[in-house]
Amino acid sequence: MNDLSGLDLDPQNPPKGFNAVKVTEVKHYTDRLFSFKTERPASFRFRSGEFVMIGLRVDGKPLVRAYSIASPNWEDHLEFYSIKVPDGPLTSRLQNIKVGDHILMRSKPVGTLVFDALLPAKRLFLLSTGTGIAPFASIIRDPEVYEKFDEVFLLHTCREVAELQYGIDLVQSVHDHEFLGEMALNKLHHLPSATREPFANTGRITDWIKDGRFAEFAGGDLTPDTDRVMICGSMAMLQMLKSCCEDRGFVEGSNSEPGQFVIEKAFAE
Repeated sequence: MNDLSGLDLDPQNPPKGFNAVKVTEVKHYTDRLFSFKTERPASFRFRSGEFVMIGLRVDGKPLVRAYSIASPNWEDHLEFYSIKVPDGPLTSRLQNIKVGDHILMRSKPVGTLVFDALLPAKRLFLLSTGTGIAPFASIIRDPEVYEKFDEVFLLHTCREVAELQYGIDLVQSVHDHEFLGEMALNKLHHLPSATREPFANTGRITDWIKDGRFAEFAGGDLTPDTDRVMICGSMAMLQMLKSCCEDRGFVEGSNSEPGQFVIEKAFAE
């Protein structure tokens, strides 16, 4: 299902309520994962961790899904990280985009994985599976995160080792960055873990919490007194980690009422 009809849109005349943004870079990580960058409209503003509706025009109509913005809010481009679903209405087409093509993007970003939804604390835990790392790719490249928290822990689990590469490259880019590298030094900690292949780290985040490896890695178990948690991944993972937080006394936060942990329900196919 490699129909590219959705790419056939007039960038000067996008559907009402949408921007048409030009694709500037595409990188395929595995047969299931790819990332891409687009131009950023001059008027487009977002908070680190927010998502926006993006997609293509299919059969003359916009076909869009929620995608977290992976780029930091200071960049002049936008970055997205996506799965490929062979029969997915959108991703079966989106995976074929090339540099110079245009995609559709709503003009208003939203989301709960933002600093405004959390109360102040010492440690921030970013818990993700698969492409759920995307909003955290924005957050760990935001200088504000290192001003707000003493330590930032990014945990990312995938089925296969190759699927961890995006996060590994991402964290390395932070440490190598001229300004961010100094801010993240001794503050940003990364734990990539594979669940179906041999790797230095194996098992789901819930496994790590239950068997004590999490506390060993972080220098102490999760506690609402000092810690804040952001969670993004599959619905099953969200429910398990939400329960895990609530069992420890964490209270869920929102933009209107900040708390001690937040989850993102809106997700691509």
